[in-house]
Amino acid sequence: MTFRSHMEAALAEARAAALRGEVPVGAVVVDPRGRVVARAGNRTRELSDPTAHAEILALRTACAAAGSERLPGHDVYVTLEPCPMCAAAMGFARIRRLYYGASDPKSGGVAHGARIYAHPQCHHAPEVYDGIGAEAAERLLKRFFADRRGGSG
Repeated sequence: MTFRSHMEAALAEARAAALRGEVPVGAVVVDPRGRVVARAGNRTRELSDPTAHAEILALRTACAAAGSERLPGHDVYVTLEPCPMCAAAMGFARIRRLYYGASDPKSGGVAHGARIYAHPQCHHAPEVYDGIGAEAAERLLKRFFADRRGGSG
């Protein structure tokens, strides 16, 4: 099978999150056949739920559809480096590959901060590919936060 990025679908979810006033992060889960089986954008404010990150919501939907708490062979595309909570959830779900866009030196949990997959307690680490669609994801995030501060961006 030929590699096909699904980052554009994740970016569409991030744009929709921004329109709802949420931090613009989007995620999709792709099954072993290359089909998007779940998609979500952040909904922490809307749901008053600090765990309602795009990745968590998409994993919940994909797991429910699969009837399992594990998703071996599935890939996740997310517009921003996952935080430690989301990175750990992907490990617990046995995600095969993680593709993310923008790096998050402040709150990331994969290449920065906690570096979840580098810990000996980590039972499963997906293959990680960063920088996929990074420029578009960074522009979206910068514009969102500049608008919140009343500036241009």
